[in-house]
Formats: sequence, structure tokens, C-alpha cells
Amino acid sequence: MSKASNENKFIFGKRNYKFMFIGLACMALGFILMSGGGSDDPNVFNPDIFHWRRIRLAPALIILGFGFQVYAILTRKEDKKAE
Repeated sequence: MSKASNENKFIFGKRNYKFMFIGLACMALGFILMSGGGSDDPNVFNPDIFHWRRIRLAPALIILGFGFQVYAILTRKEDKKAE
């Protein structure tokens, strides 16, 4: 293999990037679902901060997204031709 053909190759394959973007989307959705629930007045308690969406669903989506990221990094890229 020549040096020029080595420079144009990506480290990860198309499959790896697909899983990375799925993981990023899961994490972004988790952080979006976790936001909000505050109160403008510090003397008023807002029970929405303890909603199941913020306590259980959002952290689970973030952990799932990190799992997709780890899988995307550790899996091998698919090569069209055997070298």
C-alpha cells in the first residue's frame, strides 16, 4: 500500500458512525428531557423536578447513548474487500 492511499482512509466505517450518531441523539434527547422543572420564585416549590421523566427516563437514555458510543468505538468497521 502506498502512503497516498493510507491518508484517505477513515478510522471508523459507515456502521461505526451510524452508531455514534444514534448514541449522540440518545444523549441529546436525554439531556433535553432532563431540563426544565425549575421555578422562577425561590419560595415556591415545584414538584415537577421529581417527575419520572427526569428521574428515570432521561438518565436511562443518557446511559443508553453512552453504551451506543462504546459499541461504536469498539466494533470493527466493515471492509468491502478482504486485505
